[in-house]
Amino acid sequence: DGLRLYASPDGRSLREAISIKHDLSPDQVILGNGSDDVLNVLARAFCGPDHGIGIIAPSYSLYPFLASLQAAPIEAIEFDRDFNLPIDSIRNCSADIFFIPSPHAPSGKGYSNETLRQILEGFPGLLVIDEAYADFAGTNAVELLATFPNLFITRTFSKSYGLAGLRVGYGLGNPDLIRILHGVRDVYNVDLLAQAGAQTAIEDVEYFEESRRKVLSTRNQFLDELEQRGWFTYPSQANFVFTEPLDISGGKGPAVAASLFQYLKANKILIRYFPNHSLTESFLRVTIGTDSQMQTLNRAIDQWMANV
Repeated sequence: DGLRLYASPDGRSLREAISIKHDLSPDQVILGNGSDDVLNVLARAFCGPDHGIGIIAPSYSLYPFLASLQAAPIEAIEFDRDFNLPIDSIRNCSADIFFIPSPHAPSGKGYSNETLRQILEGFPGLLVIDEAYADFAGTNAVELLATFPNLFITRTFSKSYGLAGLRVGYGLGNPDLIRILHGVRDVYNVDLLAQAGAQTAIEDVEYFEESRRKVLSTRNQFLDELEQRGWFTYPSQANFVFTEPLDISGGKGPAVAASLFQYLKANKILIRYFPNHSLTESFLRVTIGTDSQMQTLNRAIDQWMANV
């Protein structure tokens, strides 16, 4: 019956539920049509030809796209092979806004609050921590909001809540910053059904925790299986793993990764491959599925190794 009415333009009820989850006030929360929408609103508010975006490469491909939409210069800092955050380089970056995914995609590596604190203490611009996968990690940056007004955190219902089709995300930050973003976002950017579904999900804590524990258990089991195969895999704080496959003779590299990716795709198993950077071209990113799906994946890997 309620669909004849417009949704709450500021999503007050959902924002209150989110604020309870994070022990914040509702005026520290803004909703988006997925966290990508929140990131886009940030870029629209704070970026332009004279206000650049800083990123670490490789990371989420949306960040350079947001810069291009605003004709903003982009300053890219390269990761080392271990995907450690280059604290001094970020602190000295000339960009007005800097995006860091934590846990990082595609490696799955998480970053401590002490590391983020060191960056925040020296970076004069707005630091955006993209926590799309934070519910699968051991820590998150929400506690730092009380100390640093130049910190902004984005979250999504697409990963740990399994609601990617509803397109609901949110941002957490200083109330003054949130007020600015409310003036930039589309008025009805989150529809009524999406708000209702997200609120129901966030309030069903027991089901959420059960699902999260299941993903973590399956992830750890898969990590053990990859270790038995002898594949180098980064420690994961996300709902995926980033692994370097070996063929039957122990060979590795871009050709091996591409071969397995294409074999799995031909067998209707979809994973991610990022061939356009030296740190990712030999690796594959595998999202954790059900136990049955992971068994199917492992059988397919065995078949690939027997046939290459």
